[in-house]
Amino acid sequence: MKDFKKIRKHRRLYRTGRWASRKFGWLIRAVRWLAHKLRFLRIFRFLNPFRYIKKLDWYIIKKFLGYYFFSIALIISIAIVFDFNENLSKFTEHHAPARAIIFDYYANFVPYFANLFSALFVFVAVILFTTKMASNSEIIAILASGVSFKRLLRPYMITCVLLSALSFGLSAYVIPHGTVIRQNFETMYKNKKKNTSAENVQLQVDKGVIAYMQHYDNSMKRGYGFCLDKFQDKKLVSHLTAMDSKYHWKLSNWKIRKLQGMKEHITSGAQKDTIIMMEPTDLVYSKGQQETFTSPELRDYISKQINRGSGNVVQYEVEYHKRIASSFASFILTIIGVSLSARKRKGGMGAALGVGLALSFGYIMLQTVSATFAIQANFPSVLAAWLPNFLFAIVAYFCYRKAPR
Repeated sequence: MKDFKKIRKHRRLYRTGRWASRKFGWLIRAVRWLAHKLRFLRIFRFLNPFRYIKKLDWYIIKKFLGYYFFSIALIISIAIVFDFNENLSKFTEHHAPARAIIFDYYANFVPYFANLFSALFVFVAVILFTTKMASNSEIIAILASGVSFKRLLRPYMITCVLLSALSFGLSAYVIPHGTVIRQNFETMYKNKKKNTSAENVQLQVDKGVIAYMQHYDNSMKRGYGFCLDKFQDKKLVSHLTAMDSKYHWKLSNWKIRKLQGMKEHITSGAQKDTIIMMEPTDLVYSKGQQETFTSPELRDYISKQINRGSGNVVQYEVEYHKRIASSFASFILTIIGVSLSARKRKGGMGAALGVGLALSFGYIMLQTVSATFAIQANFPSVLAAWLPNFLFAIVAYFCYRKAPR
């Protein structure tokens, strides 16, 4: 009886299998064909970055990131205490609310300065934990096991890629929005007056069209002594003047002189609506304004100002190139830090930390000096932004050659 039931069960399964094969055979064949064709995707396992990260790499990466964020938290917390102590009287005098102090000022103060000195924090973190590893003879054991110094640098470089990408993303897209909020707070509660006016502004608003404004007040959104000249073949063909001009470029007491050879046709009126490719940001420049633009906005602004023939773009070009160059500083300072601190010394980390901090502060000082030269002495902005990296790359190569093997 049991055998008969088993036979019936197998027959039922067989019929079900044949029915499924008839109904869904095309699907089974398609899956088999697809699996056969996609065997080449196995090559992508070689592109998996985690395939090349071993236990040693994870060990160093975790230490690197831990010391990096610890050093940021430590130094920024000290900076906040000193800054609050210095500005407490101003906050009290201008009746700054606690919510604005926390969320408008310090919430944007922390990422700005943390990213500004990101390369220094990277360097300090590398010196601290690499020196500790060397004093515990971990570096000696790693090199003695057959790992080369070049292979030892792999986890450091992987971490630098992550930190550099984070630093560039913050400086190019996130921090500029926070800088606007922070500068507005400083204007209201720290008595830092922003430049809201401009005198004798001349710029090219279109091909062959030159705009001039004797005085512009950004707080009132109003300009005075405006004229618009149009040239064709280097000859003046139209001259428009107005007593004042509001934000929407509504001209008051306007007059147009059209020149046709020796003849002149004059038209005038009380008010006139016009569209002029000119914005308040083109007229008024305030200190630190370039820090409020994201990188795409900065690139568009530089291109627009160069096409207009404006010479006030050097600080914008320096800021644009500095954001890119600063993200590569982590690699250079990391190589210097590992090379200096990988050797075991009797004095501990004192000597390596002293030399390392001197080099990192020298990098920051050179970055500041080169940017000042670019703005004041017409030094090429690209060279000014990348000069510290070029010079310290030579120092990094020298330190790498002298590193323990």
